[in-house]
Amino acid sequence: MADHSPAGPVELGAEMDYAEHEKTYKLFTGLAKYSTLACAAILIGMAFGFFVGGAVSGFIVFLLAFVVGAVILR
Repeated sequence: MADHSPAGPVELGAEMDYAEHEKTYKLFTGLAKYSTLACAAILIGMAFGFFVGGAVSGFIVFLLAFVVGAVILR
């Protein structure tokens, strides 16, 4: 028994909203980029605070790493 259901797309002739698609894609890539930067800056700050000693110095290094990374990623 053969299946004679259509093999094409479910919505034929539907218009794609490309502007909204590109806006969503840019938002997703921006969030992924800056969340990765935040994770890396947290790890750098934690490592510095652990090996040098001091939570304040680790926090300062975290802020510096995040700001420098944000400037580079622009």
